Amino acid sequence: MDLGFVGLGAMGQLIVRRLIDAGHRVTGWNRSRDKADELIAAGMRWTDSPRAVAQTSEIVFSIVTDAAAVRAIALGRDGVVAGLERGKIFIDMSTISPDASREVAAEFAKTGSIMLDAPISGSPVTVRQGNASIMVGGDEAAFERAKPVLLAIGPKVTRIGANGLACQMKIAVNLLLMVEVIAFGEAVALAEKGGVARDVAVDAVLKSVAASPVLGYRGPFILEGKMPAVPLADVTLQQKDMLLALELGRRLGSPVPLAAAANEMMNACRGLGIDHRDFVTAHEVYRRLGGQA
Repeated sequence: MDLGFVGLGAMGQLIVRRLIDAGHRVTGWNRSRDKADELIAAGMRWTDSPRAVAQTSEIVFSIVTDAAAVRAIALGRDGVVAGLERGKIFIDMSTISPDASREVAAEFAKTGSIMLDAPISGSPVTVRQGNASIMVGGDEAAFERAKPVLLAIGPKVTRIGANGLACQMKIAVNLLLMVEVIAFGEAVALAEKGGVARDVAVDAVLKSVAASPVLGYRGPFILEGKMPAVPLADVTLQQKDMLLALELGRRLGSPVPLAAAANEMMNACRGLGIDHRDFVTAHEVYRRLGGQA
């Protein structure tokens, strides 16, 4: 199939490679072309705007930082909406607010094209392994058309419901993930304070009933020398999702006290100047608060 992809950051690059490896023809665009060099060498075609990407594609994907970036690449004279033919599909994989996603979807509906929100649950590790899951919101018939392509990205593809609901579910999942990782740091710091060696504590958690996939690959980062130079998700990126959860909770009248506590730990990371690290570095905050560092 002729596919388009807009936004070639860390996740976008991995997704495009999976689509190419599955035999699809991919045309891409990114604000900075240098991020596309390796993909172009692997067979991706380059064009000069999101509109031009859409003009050559049956389905166009995007994954960018926030709602403002989605609007910038999707709407307007040079946006995806201007180039996408009637009946064709735009799939945004970004993590943004449900209302922002629905607003963009409404603009596509006006032109007779279709937008699905399909945020991806996983890190570069899980995408590379082919284990990422994708939640999809929007028209059911369009979902069924796109599903075979989505399965090339990850094996777990689920339609959540109408437009915006996949974004809502992704925010809820990220809330759970964030709280779990923060609680992991709290638990290990407590064990350390009582005399358990950190590597022993991490190993014990990963062998316990509390173990999970995210702790399996992220937990060891807190061991000496194991923090990755390029984080899977740094403090700033992860805090963006917590702020979405807090705002969603406020708007819906649904209490999210654990999200609020996790967000405060991200504030503490920023205050200590360690926000450039993967957000599991909250463990360091607990150690310092407990007088261990």
